[in-house]
Amino acid sequence: MFADRAKIIIRSGKGGDGHVSFRREKYVPDGGPDGGDGGRGGDVIFEADKGMNTLFDYRHKRKFSAGNGQEGGKKRCHGKDGQDLVLRVPEGTVVREAQSGQVIADLSGDHLRQVVLKGGRGGNGNMHYATSTMQAPKYAQPGQEAIELEVILELKMIADVGLIGFPNAGKSTFLSRVTNARPKIADYPFTTITPNLGVVETDDGQGFVIADIPGLIEGASQGAGLGHEFLRHIERTRLMIHLVDAAGVDGRDPVESVRAINRELASYQEDLALRPQIIAANKIDAVYVQEGEKDPVAALREAFEPEGYSVYAVSAVTGEGIGELLSAVMEKLRSMPQEKIRFSQEYFPEEHIRDNSLPFTVERSDKDEHLFIVEGPKIEKMLGYTNLEAEKGFRFFQNFLKDNGILEQLEELGIRDGDTVRMYGLSFDYYKGSEP
Repeated sequence: MFADRAKIIIRSGKGGDGHVSFRREKYVPDGGPDGGDGGRGGDVIFEADKGMNTLFDYRHKRKFSAGNGQEGGKKRCHGKDGQDLVLRVPEGTVVREAQSGQVIADLSGDHLRQVVLKGGRGGNGNMHYATSTMQAPKYAQPGQEAIELEVILELKMIADVGLIGFPNAGKSTFLSRVTNARPKIADYPFTTITPNLGVVETDDGQGFVIADIPGLIEGASQGAGLGHEFLRHIERTRLMIHLVDAAGVDGRDPVESVRAINRELASYQEDLALRPQIIAANKIDAVYVQEGEKDPVAALREAFEPEGYSVYAVSAVTGEGIGELLSAVMEKLRSMPQEKIRFSQEYFPEEHIRDNSLPFTVERSDKDEHLFIVEGPKIEKMLGYTNLEAEKGFRFFQNFLKDNGILEQLEELGIRDGDTVRMYGLSFDYYKGSEP
């Protein structure tokens, strides 16, 4: 089964927590802090695999997680880093954030590997927080939280030339004649239900990659038929061969057929209809012009050559005109920029994730049940830049305690009106009505 789209949930590894411990050695009373740092969480990495051509592996499994970092240990032991998760996808896969549709990664060209989610940083052990005022810190930094994200994987084939046209225009027959591709061919609409890639080799030893884009019908850009599923494969092509049934075997007017497909391209993505096209009037071996009727190839040239399109008469069955068409395509490609079409990153996961905070502890004193002690580098840092003498500064201080959950923790420990809260040499009386 061919699968060119999948929706999955990816999760980076959580950083390991820093450890709280103290040296306990013989002849070393009151040893200092020696808690080690937590390990780094694993990254989620997407890597293009040129041996893959489908996203089928992601159709039946939805969640993918990297390894978590281990907690730090005693004696300054560093926790083990979490294992990275490498997700292999076909070259040309675009990773999008599911809700916004914005591009996170485009695995094509020279860019075949990208870290999409960074693992959480490991937390610092308590050995990092010893200061002159706090020589035995009882807190350590928690590991940074994991990032979980729902993403859409889209396979956009990488081809120089896209082969477009209505069902039964002869695209599969044309592709089998000019390349080594062997698509299934039959005389009914929607024969091709998967995009086919082939390599065209020219007489001078050069060549190009061509993709048969199936499923285009009127309404394709709105999801009718199979068109909406496969239009994405045209987005990378530099040039399009627009194959049209010149014999009108399916009852369609050739000129109107070309215009209808171009309307679908413009509706799906406006600049696609402006991308260079060469019109190939196919099935000329089956064209019968009755007296008084206009030759369909002449009608196509009259309608589209004034608009800058070249029109070539070909027969995918007999091979007539194919060589001339391929030479024109090769010449056009040589005159165009060589760089491949690649999608720029629009969504940066790390910008949408809150960083983990510095640690702090809230404890009731062992010696005085009416005394509560709040410590930690975050508290110390805040007190260093806040003027508590000013009304505005004190209000900021109150909001800081509330926003960081410190007041909630004090209440859980059973603080009552009139109890004392001590922070780095500063003492405050607690009153629920006014807050400390």
